Amino acid sequence: MKITKVYTRGGDMGKTSLVGGQRVSKASVRLEAYGTVDELSSNLGLLAAMITDDVEKEIIIRVQNCLFNVCTNLATDQEQTDLPQSAYLPEGEIEMLEGRIDEIMHLLPERQGFVLPGGTKEAAQAHICRTVCRRAERRIVALSEVAQITPQVLQYVNRLSDYLFVLAKKINFNANQSEIIWQNVGR
Repeated sequence: MKITKVYTRGGDMGKTSLVGGQRVSKASVRLEAYGTVDELSSNLGLLAAMITDDVEKEIIIRVQNCLFNVCTNLATDQEQTDLPQSAYLPEGEIEMLEGRIDEIMHLLPERQGFVLPGGTKEAAQAHICRTVCRRAERRIVALSEVAQITPQVLQYVNRLSDYLFVLAKKINFNANQSEIIWQNVGR
């Protein structure tokens, strides 16, 4: 798709168009859902720029591509417009994330306790991505309570946050950076 013009002036009054042409408020639950997914993709772009692990970088870019499918899905009012093909996740993406989670967990030592986000800059960024992903998931759930969404979208975002958690652990482990385990300071 060639972009010929960046601004249209169509959103100057606080409205935007969905897939199919319906005009909605930029404050709608639907816009909040796919806007948060877009924010996640931007944070993933920063993470991809920071890490040196080519395998994980490739997965992150693959995820960013899939998040475009998720945004298209969320930007389509399925009660008024048929989903375009670009609104569906490619086959096997949830299973790919699950497989990667399992591979990473197999490499890591078993730890007990809750992990405080942090460690290396790259791991901290992975945790930021994880928390934005969880917020995107909450926004998608809110949208699903008032509109039809494809269940696979919610499953994918849920699994993605799990991947980002174990990725942060892997980044710290590979950097010999000890994770900080939560301690109840009130005891």
